[in-house]
Amino acid sequence: MAIDYTKRPSTPAPAAGGVNLSKVTLSKAAPTVNLAKKGESQGAMRVNLNWSQGAAAPEPKKKGFLAKLAAASYGTGGVDLDLGCLYELADGSKGVIQALGKSFGALVSAPFIQLDGDDRSGSVTGGENMHINLARPDAFKRILIFAMIYDGAPNWAAVDGVVTLFPTSGPQVEVRLDSDNNSARICSIALIQNTGQGITVTREVEYIQGSQADLDKKYGWGMRWAAGRK
Repeated sequence: MAIDYTKRPSTPAPAAGGVNLSKVTLSKAAPTVNLAKKGESQGAMRVNLNWSQGAAAPEPKKKGFLAKLAAASYGTGGVDLDLGCLYELADGSKGVIQALGKSFGALVSAPFIQLDGDDRSGSVTGGENMHINLARPDAFKRILIFAMIYDGAPNWAAVDGVVTLFPTSGPQVEVRLDSDNNSARICSIALIQNTGQGITVTREVEYIQGSQADLDKKYGWGMRWAAGRK
C-alpha cells in the first residue's frame, strides 16, 4: 500500500528513534509513496543521481596474458553513470531523456522534463540532475527513471548510486541502487505514474541485461530504437 505523505497533521509529530521526517527511503517492503493528490499541482521536481567518485572496476584475478586481456576488458578508471528516463504523456506521445543522443528535453514545453547535463566522472558535487514539471500533473501518464553505465565495466556495488527526488512540497524521496549486480549496464530505478487519483512513485531497482531497447521491452513502452552516441 502506498504511503500518503500529502496528508499532514495539524501539529507535526516529533521524530522518534532517529526517523527522518524530511526524507522517505523506498524499499522492497515499502516501495511506493504518493507525491501529489488528484488535482494538486507542484513546481519542478528535481531528480538527482549521485554516485561514488572514481568507482573502479574489480581487479582481475588472472595472471600473465589472461590478466592483460581481463584488464583490457574491465579498464582501470571509474565509470560514467548516466541518468535518464522513458516518458509517456497523457496524449500518448513517448520518448527518452538522456545524454546519449543529446536528448535533454524541455521543461516549459513537451515533454516537460529536462536533463541538466552529463557528469562523465562522478566528480561533479551535485551529480546529475533532471527536472520534471509537475505544474500540470495531468500531462503525464508515466515516467521511468533509469541509470546506465555508459563507460567502464558494470560495477554497481562500487558505484553505490543513489537517486533522490526533491518535490516542491512533502519529503524527499530516496532510492538506493543497493544491489551488487555487476553484469548489467542499465538499472530501472523508479516508476512515476499518474494513477488518476494522484501522482505516485514506486521503487523498481531492476537490473536490465542489454540496452535501452531491452529496458523498453521489459516495461512495454513500445518505441523504436537506433544506435546513438554522446
